[in-house]
Amino acid sequence: MLPEVTATRYVTPLREGGSLPGIVEADDLGTYVMKFIGAGQGRKTLVAEVICGQLGRRLGLRVPDLVRIQLDPVIGLGEPDEEVQDLLKASGGLNLGMDYLPGSLGFDPLAFEVGSAEAGHVVWFDALIGNVDRSWRNPNMLVWHGKLWLIDHGATMIWHHSWRGAQAVAAKPYDASDHALAPFAPDIEAAAEALAPRITEELLTEVAADVPDEWLTDEPGFDGPDAVRRRYVELLLERAATISDRITFGGQRPSKEDRPSRAPEWLRIWVEGKASE
Repeated sequence: MLPEVTATRYVTPLREGGSLPGIVEADDLGTYVMKFIGAGQGRKTLVAEVICGQLGRRLGLRVPDLVRIQLDPVIGLGEPDEEVQDLLKASGGLNLGMDYLPGSLGFDPLAFEVGSAEAGHVVWFDALIGNVDRSWRNPNMLVWHGKLWLIDHGATMIWHHSWRGAQAVAAKPYDASDHALAPFAPDIEAAAEALAPRITEELLTEVAADVPDEWLTDEPGFDGPDAVRRRYVELLLERAATISDRITFGGQRPSKEDRPSRAPEWLRIWVEGKASE
């Protein structure tokens, strides 16, 4: 089970995210990026964050630590932003937090190099979980202490939004042509050899067990939270066996220069200076 903390102060919203996550302080003296149960995407976003975040960590990828966060809506009474107030009021109870990485920078392919092996691991992992939200337009990766960190997995496993057609959706190929790491020659074959054997029924069962029961209750077509967990395990286990053969790059892989830099001006100047040395 994930550690549980209680939010003690809402610090600020992060408006880059569509679900309006916020930075909060908690009673363990930690600072977290909080994803709210009352956000428009609902509880399945939090389920995806837990399953994919925990799975990524178990595969050796860098994903911030996750915690369960209890929120008292009274925290929102002093917020001047009406949108934030409404979100906090709608999110009383159990929410999800990710360890805040102070001083981290958004990943930019023109400012940071990623090795072929690491790029392959990330692309293979994203293919496994069906991540449609790690594109060069919105990388959802941070660079912290010189290392690549993966964040924001709420848009993964889109098949769980309609369980009736989940089997067919999960069987589709994964188009990685827009992936933020496509220009780094990701070694998919090596990644599959290293990671696919580690995707076992036991591992997936342990990861799914970290999802709180209250986020899986009353799911149409299932007789309880354990049945929903089992379906996640079945689909991911089946997908892991063949997904490397279904990763496509839409023809020629793009180069870093094909994509506009998202780095701040000071960072671009620094990179250009290093390149000219």
